[in-house]
Amino acid sequence: MTAAAEDFTAERLQVHRSGSGPPLVLLHCLGVDHGLWDIAAAGLGERCTLISYDFPGHGTTPVPASAYGIEDLSRQLADVFAREGLAKAHVAGISLGGLVAQRFAATHPERVDRLVLIDTTPRYDDAARQMWGERARAARGAGVAALTDSLLQIWFTADFVAQDSPAVRYVRECFAAASGEGYARACEALAAADLRPLAARIAAPTLVICGSEELPAFREAADWLQRTIANAELALLSPARHASVLQQPLAFVQRVAAFLG
Repeated sequence: MTAAAEDFTAERLQVHRSGSGPPLVLLHCLGVDHGLWDIAAAGLGERCTLISYDFPGHGTTPVPASAYGIEDLSRQLADVFAREGLAKAHVAGISLGGLVAQRFAATHPERVDRLVLIDTTPRYDDAARQMWGERARAARGAGVAALTDSLLQIWFTADFVAQDSPAVRYVRECFAAASGEGYARACEALAAADLRPLAARIAAPTLVICGSEELPAFREAADWLQRTIANAELALLSPARHASVLQQPLAFVQRVAAFLG
């Protein structure tokens, strides 16, 4: 599916910059916003210019007028590159952001220096696709906040949730404020995505990151991406689940800093 082009122009976005050095574009996951990187990646600002924004229907970015696909988010990222004057940049994405990063790197190989794919997959299996439909209906009907407790168990280890750390509080606050329709449309984009045919076209050196206690499907996807992308390596963050970079930000920054050189 392809949505109206005007819904995915960079002009609809508030782009955030911090740090200095080579540009690193950071793409967040479902249900939160660019503030994820203030917790997870601030330390990378010592060596990179960090560039982030909110996906449609998240944070300050309006909900688009119609359904959309990962290809629309990739087109939006290309528009961000043009608006920000980026000839080439490192790109990192987690979960939903990781799918956008995969597609962009495969279809714009000349624009991506190094690629970081975090707790993501090229395609969800049939059971997960059905789950996305159910979650979209729940978000529209009861709001994203109603999903919080179940989602936190997927995002973090139980001990980390019990500590009620700033990262956990940030996620709770995002879910409480999230647009049900914005969340649902992103769920449907994830359900429809199949990027497997594009993976072999990714030319950038790639770091695949996964939480050590991720769901089996994501661990399998991380292994598949590492095997299929020609110049890829795999790193585990431990202990961590789906939001590995929020649970292990120091380890994430150290691993990515070493990868980016």
